[in-house]
Amino acid sequence: MPRIDFDRHLQQLQDELLLLGSMVEKAINKAVDALKRRDLEVSKQVVKEDDLVDEKRFQLEEQCIELIATQQPIARDLRTIVAVMQIAVELERMGDYAEGIGKISLMMGSEPPVKPLIDIPRMTEKATDMLSKSLDAFVNRDVALATQVCVDDDEVDALYDQVYRELLMLMIQTPEIIERGTYLLWAAHDLERIADRATNIAERVIFLVTGKLMEINVSKY
Repeated sequence: MPRIDFDRHLQQLQDELLLLGSMVEKAINKAVDALKRRDLEVSKQVVKEDDLVDEKRFQLEEQCIELIATQQPIARDLRTIVAVMQIAVELERMGDYAEGIGKISLMMGSEPPVKPLIDIPRMTEKATDMLSKSLDAFVNRDVALATQVCVDDDEVDALYDQVYRELLMLMIQTPEIIERGTYLLWAAHDLERIADRATNIAERVIFLVTGKLMEINVSKY
């Protein structure tokens, strides 16, 4: 395969990865919005559409394996392909967390949340911003932006701590809401894990650019 064709295949991989990232970001926002509005039909859509995210991830993986097998890339080209594969896995797991929030909403049924959802949407906004930044860092090979994503994870952790404390206090004060409170704890934890996956992507970008594997910000959870 001539170099120009190989570069075109690499660019196609990158474009497909960004498409997967867009699908995942939409799924996260859709899941939390449905949870907040108690829209069970939209929650069902989120659960069903996760199959599309899984399918896209496997397609990307197959493309990467084929390029490695047929072209035997070395050095930075190989790191790029491996990065695409690993980032695709992280995105697919984020999609699973969005699906999980959709399922939580369905388990809650028609019951309203135990408290107005303020911090959970804030977690969503921050986590999806981290996702967007991590993919921008990948496209632009931007180590500084990738490092910032890892630092931003502290803010999501702080919001999760706040949600945890508030819900725990509510459940202690009013035991009959324990089940509904637990559902929201699960949703918040899914969002915290989405942010952790964004940091994993950012760390993969740093490896792609520098050739060094490192953990910039180790989550407490």
